[in-house]
Amino acid sequence: MPGKGKSEMAKPDGEPTADGIIRVALVEDDAFIRQRVSEDIVNTPDLSLVCSCGSAEEALEKLRAAQPDVVLMDIGLPGMKGTECVRQLKALLPGVQVLMVTVYEDSQQIFEALLAGASGYLLKRTSRAELFEAIRQVHQGGSPMSGHIARKVVQHFNRLGAQAKEMDCLSKREREVLDCLAQGLAYKEIADALHLSIETIRMNVKSIYTKLHVHSRGEAVAKYIRK
Repeated sequence: MPGKGKSEMAKPDGEPTADGIIRVALVEDDAFIRQRVSEDIVNTPDLSLVCSCGSAEEALEKLRAAQPDVVLMDIGLPGMKGTECVRQLKALLPGVQVLMVTVYEDSQQIFEALLAGASGYLLKRTSRAELFEAIRQVHQGGSPMSGHIARKVVQHFNRLGAQAKEMDCLSKREREVLDCLAQGLAYKEIADALHLSIETIRMNVKSIYTKLHVHSRGEAVAKYIRK
């Protein structure tokens, strides 16, 4: 239940409460975890629990009225997943800050959550003190992440940088050919469009594969699209 003795007055979305207390909502399907975290929030002086939900659907129904500053969101929820809930929640409350708290460590889950609009990503094994400090950080505009997660983010952008450098190695003609490949054109269509022979197109494609370290048209186009 929401913390007693703490301000729960509604406020315009995104504005801080006058008493400096951070309004927190929790979305967690595990009843035991939800109860423990709720109790700890209630017993923390600068935090106020304004809503506790067991599903994404319940959260979307209640959080607009609850007007939280920060939402602690699980990913593996029954029914609608946490990432989709974040996406819809940000449309309802653009100023709310969402902090994912989950057991998932794989890159796909991390980036889906961040792309959906989450501002931070912590693992459930994070200590309570670190979790509450992360709530304060995200409320102040930060993007707290567990160290392991932060490394994955850095590695991802390092890979993107490496891909950009690979694209820089392509000649102007190879870029033109790759652009045609991305449009789905056949070799003969590319040859006609660029006024080249099919053999020249084949040579360019082979060079593109070598420079991009790929083995198929699909892989080459995927790198081109993500550049």
